[in-house]
Amino acid sequence: MAKQLPGVDVVLVGFGWTGAIYAEKLTNAGLDVLALERGPWRDTTKDFATTFAQDELRYYWRHGMFQEASQSTVTFRNNSAQTALPMRSWGSFLPGNGVGGSGVHWNGQTYRFLPSDFVAKSHNEERYGPLPEGMTVQDYGVTYEELEPHFDYFEKICGICGKAGNLKGDIVAGGNPFEGPRSDEYPNPPMEMTFSQDRFEAAARNVGLNPFPVPSANMSRAYVNPLGLQLAPCTYCGFCEKHGCGNYSKSSPQTTIIPALMKRPNFALRTDSEVLSIEKSADGSRTTGVTYVDTSGESFFQPAEIVVLCAYPLENTRLMLLSQIGKPYDPRSGEGVVGKNYCYQVMSGATVFFDKEYTNSFVGAGALGMAVDDYNGDNFDHSGLGFIGGGYIACYTTNARPIESHPVPEGVPGWGSDWKQAVQANFLKTASVGVHGASMAHRSNYLDLDPTYTDRHGRPLLRMTFDFTLNDRRLSAHLTPVAEEIARGMGGREVVVGERKGSYDSVPYQTTHNTGGTIMGTDPQTSVCNRYCQSWDLPNLFVAGAGLFPQNAGYNPTDTVGALAYWSVDAIINTYLGQPGPLVQT
Repeated sequence: MAKQLPGVDVVLVGFGWTGAIYAEKLTNAGLDVLALERGPWRDTTKDFATTFAQDELRYYWRHGMFQEASQSTVTFRNNSAQTALPMRSWGSFLPGNGVGGSGVHWNGQTYRFLPSDFVAKSHNEERYGPLPEGMTVQDYGVTYEELEPHFDYFEKICGICGKAGNLKGDIVAGGNPFEGPRSDEYPNPPMEMTFSQDRFEAAARNVGLNPFPVPSANMSRAYVNPLGLQLAPCTYCGFCEKHGCGNYSKSSPQTTIIPALMKRPNFALRTDSEVLSIEKSADGSRTTGVTYVDTSGESFFQPAEIVVLCAYPLENTRLMLLSQIGKPYDPRSGEGVVGKNYCYQVMSGATVFFDKEYTNSFVGAGALGMAVDDYNGDNFDHSGLGFIGGGYIACYTTNARPIESHPVPEGVPGWGSDWKQAVQANFLKTASVGVHGASMAHRSNYLDLDPTYTDRHGRPLLRMTFDFTLNDRRLSAHLTPVAEEIARGMGGREVVVGERKGSYDSVPYQTTHNTGGTIMGTDPQTSVCNRYCQSWDLPNLFVAGAGLFPQNAGYNPTDTVGALAYWSVDAIINTYLGQPGPLVQT
């Protein structure tokens, strides 16, 4: 029997980027807010000090800040004819564990989705005709124009470094000419580029493309954000991805929101507290709170007037399925919504090997890069290509971490003295050009509860059914040669192309960009949440994160995740609190 606790106005399930955003805004509005975080407390000074934050063995290879697969994992299969098996160790993606979540170990690449990304179904059907059978792409129900003020605010909270390419409708030289109109310039100027980005920029311009500096959450200069929190200039140590930043140079919940939030008397945080289920009223019309368990094994019922799911997208989907909120998606009939439209990213690229020039790629940062957007979204004509969507092409220098990074040319053995000599000869003389492609939703890719495997509490694990679709493969086949052309124009000795081949493999790292499962939209028959990220079934339940995406765009998700959180919490404060109930009538 769970012990009942005193009620609160709002309980947040998970405390990463979105949890911090909701908590800051809701406490500022006067509400009592409690955040429940499954993992431990993590603080910049104690957990990411520069004396050990760059410990690659500890943090990447031994998964020092990732979710413990022994506590909770997912099962995986490529299609419904296969039997899913548990992921015993994280590989393709790396869910965070503890306060800050994946916002601690992210790279900091902070792109806004394109205006057309939010209306992917209607836009593409209007321009190219009906979508292929089996493709389940949908519109978000909210537009870029509506989200723009929230993009702007999130970028100012983070101190994003970049160059506007479309300022209030005017195209600005040096920025991304394809981006949606911005109401303001980036808070900080772009990072200082290195040899690899300079070569990429010149090669891209030579083939008629429009390179621009990647929007970065790694600071180009000292910055104070709207909450009065200070960020320091990046030292280009190169340990952003899969690591925390002890220099206060990478925007994370710990450096941009949490220190201000923890001072507020109407905010409370309970770590090492795993939510087991979302509870409902007797008539099933609203949520009454959540049940969670602490490390001692004791269960508690936490009553709340509003519940917000701020956990990782996969866990948000699983909690809704376990709590029997919303109709589970059935890929055979196409009916149901929870678990629908799971998407990922489609990656490929090319590695350039130089003969005499040193790239010195140990000098890097998570979002130190130049990119081109000419082949992203619908920025190019797709007529007759057999696919929709696109991706950006970029040259990042994120760091040549010595255990992880061993680039060698083709034909080199995988071990032995020849391999060692090749690593030594090429370690400081390589650059990468990558394709970061969209993932369009398909009927065959989805999430549900596994019928066999359970977690330590006896609850079914989440089952992931996913493979690259024909649209994904055609997209990658079209964009990879462009990346290769740019790479060959960078003046290297040779280029090795990494094509997108075969089925999706859950073992090698690709991106931590899992999306869908709790998608938003305009129709309760085809989406889990309405345009304000509010559950269609329980009006006092809200959902945050990339699980809201009906499909995944060619960009990294964090900027859009942040904008949607600010959009949603604004609706709660300014509309819902005055008249609790559905924010969209059906």
